[in-house]
Amino acid sequence: MTRLLTLLLLPPSWLYAGVVAVRNWLYDTGIWTSTAAGVPLLNVGNLRVGGTGKTPHVAWLAQQLLDSGQQPAILSRGYGRQTTGFRRATAADTAATIGDEPWQHFRGFGGRVPVVVDEDRRHGLAELAAQAPAVTAVVLDDAYQHRRVRPDLNILLTELARPFWLDYVLPAGRLRESRRGARRADVVIVTKCPADLPARGQERATARARRYTRPGVPVLFSGYEYGAPEPVFTAAGPPPAPHQPVVLLTGIAQPEPLLAELRRRGHAVVAHHRFADHHAFTAAELAQVRAAVPAGAVIITTEKDAARLREPALHTSAASLPLFYVPIRVAFLADGAARLQALLTPLLTPRAVA
Repeated sequence: MTRLLTLLLLPPSWLYAGVVAVRNWLYDTGIWTSTAAGVPLLNVGNLRVGGTGKTPHVAWLAQQLLDSGQQPAILSRGYGRQTTGFRRATAADTAATIGDEPWQHFRGFGGRVPVVVDEDRRHGLAELAAQAPAVTAVVLDDAYQHRRVRPDLNILLTELARPFWLDYVLPAGRLRESRRGARRADVVIVTKCPADLPARGQERATARARRYTRPGVPVLFSGYEYGAPEPVFTAAGPPPAPHQPVVLLTGIAQPEPLLAELRRRGHAVVAHHRFADHHAFTAAELAQVRAAVPAGAVIITTEKDAARLREPALHTSAASLPLFYVPIRVAFLADGAARLQALLTPLLTPRAVA
């Protein structure tokens, strides 16, 4: 967006920000109430529209809880699903019925972590408590602006390349609310950082973030660790060899880190079929992708996209493709993981590790 266009869009941006500010004031003053839960609520959210890395950070938190002997659950609104209301994920579900990110979590944890979706998080928490009383903590996926529930730990994510402190409220920028919303954060995580981000760069980002947070709020830094490509379907064939040409297929907000990783591994990315975030792929689109794959190349996608590509309606079109996804997991810089764990521990009821 050019600077001139940004300036022209600032008046409606201020209007939108004002409406959201009034809503937040009503919650902050107690005129509108936020509800706690009988178990700790750990929220992972952002100020910005688009991908900041919520999905792998939610998975990281759930895994930490499991490793601590807790029984976590994940609650999401289920963005992009074709159903409504409360729904608890089962093996019969798909990305279409619960959303691609919840389905990714359910599949990734092998059912060990209850995954539920509900547009109304307050209602979703009540239903979850009734159906899964053994749950000891709930990770809220993208509930930073959902003020009807009150998290015990509010984790705010922001990308290093697109930090909230340099952005504007919609439509002039990509923020859902003003930068002042960062004051609700208990910890800020700057995401998608290179592993060798200099200490000076971390100090500058910390200082910028703390212009908007409460005093003393920790600012942590995380990046991604990429695993070896895994087949989306068993018929995909052998995994790509080093330096083998690849075609990239994505329907996420920020595919640039994966693109950079493939190039770092020496792959020639001969084509990139890029779709919007949460895109519902069609058989016709997959046929076009197949036609554009040169001899000797394979197709690489993301784990979130793989959830949608496994839809039953796409099986005939997708199952015979040389299609692989690259798993990712969060890797904190320096002592970030220990510092976040230190924030979690006081909130959790001690339980014996099974």
